[in-house]
Amino acid sequence: MSNTDILEQQLDSFCPAERREALQQLLALDLPSPKVSENLNMHFHSFFSYNAEGWSPAHIAWAAKRAGLYSAGLCDFDVLDGLEEFLQAGELLGLRATVNLETRAFVREFADMEINSPGEPGVTYIMGAGFAQAPADGSPQADGLAIYREGARSRNLALLDRINPQIPDIAIDYAADVLPLTPLGAATERHIIRAYVNKANAAFGAPEAVAGYWSGILGKPAADIQPILDTPALEELVRTKLAKKGGLGYVQPSESTFPPVDDFIAWVLSCRAIPMITWLDGTLPGEKDGRAMLECLMAKGGAALNIIPDRNWNLKDPATKALKVANLRAIVQAADDLGLPINIGTEMNRTGLPFVDDLSGEVLSEFRGSFLRGARIMVGHSILRRYAGASYVTCPYDLAKRNAFYEALGALPPLTRRVAEKLAAMGEEKALGEIQDAVGRGDWMLDT
Repeated sequence: MSNTDILEQQLDSFCPAERREALQQLLALDLPSPKVSENLNMHFHSFFSYNAEGWSPAHIAWAAKRAGLYSAGLCDFDVLDGLEEFLQAGELLGLRATVNLETRAFVREFADMEINSPGEPGVTYIMGAGFAQAPADGSPQADGLAIYREGARSRNLALLDRINPQIPDIAIDYAADVLPLTPLGAATERHIIRAYVNKANAAFGAPEAVAGYWSGILGKPAADIQPILDTPALEELVRTKLAKKGGLGYVQPSESTFPPVDDFIAWVLSCRAIPMITWLDGTLPGEKDGRAMLECLMAKGGAALNIIPDRNWNLKDPATKALKVANLRAIVQAADDLGLPINIGTEMNRTGLPFVDDLSGEVLSEFRGSFLRGARIMVGHSILRRYAGASYVTCPYDLAKRNAFYEALGALPPLTRRVAEKLAAMGEEKALGEIQDAVGRGDWMLDT
């Protein structure tokens, strides 16, 4: 194993000091700078919620830089635990970076319709984009963030309470078996499933016995299960059986399961971040009229749109692919017409998802301009919010001028540590003027 490989593994240590040291040592290797492409991923989950590779925010930033990504965005569920690490890593690496947060919420206007959470009417995935600082302790924003974190914890504990009595041989303890799988205790459903798989391995030992146990739970021959032990394929089967719709621990969510979408949007706005609508693939009733869905959530304060393109074109069935590409084309056109910046990414919260979308490919090249514009606006907002206190959502410009300005800001050379320190030392008012001047001349002129 090379020194680079060892340091990259250290990037995923649960110890922040070890991650910082590994990144510094990787930078000291002075590896050749990769050519920057127009590919981007503005929606990476890290190990602060769940990353299929176990990557930290620093590892994501490092991998994005080494792959020549134009920009990258962190997006964890219900927490901002990786915010400072990711933005600081971006500055050290010279990578355009943003930080988002994702959760689920209830939309009363769609109470009887599936939106983008299949089988769960009224439930939508929703995001806040471009958080620049963690909320100050004791602030209403910090209190709101704590509510989202605690809500996720409460739902996790309730899930265990429903599953454990039905599989007593591998019943798990949240504190002892689940939380150690996370750096700061923000566990997800996928962590819970991994804990059950770990417990079965510990309880039954021999692969034949483990496969035999899961055979009885999953209703599949042990001979089919044994080859996939200790693989993501088994975890997906277990997750379906235990936690998904129809599973042992599943309960249909109601209006009280998740926060009202209006409350979440209000919280994001109070953080001076960007409320971001999400879109699945246009096939569920709530997304059939994509423009109407966008307009409903825009009326509540939604100001951007998130799409996971891979699930809309990377499909084996030609008819399904044609339908979903057409739906993708329609929602991109609707967002462009409405002036909504588009945020894209691959999530990386499940094995098999690509590291990045290929925007030069046969399908996605059509949308490259819209996706690049959205990424630049998100990056521009993050810079202005972090160093000048200004926000996209409170910008006094009309929408067209606002988008043009933030896009131009995000298109500047990536913020470096030296430029960031100079902007921070100026104070917000002077930094605002300097940022406006930089947009005007198309360069920072501070990195000298």
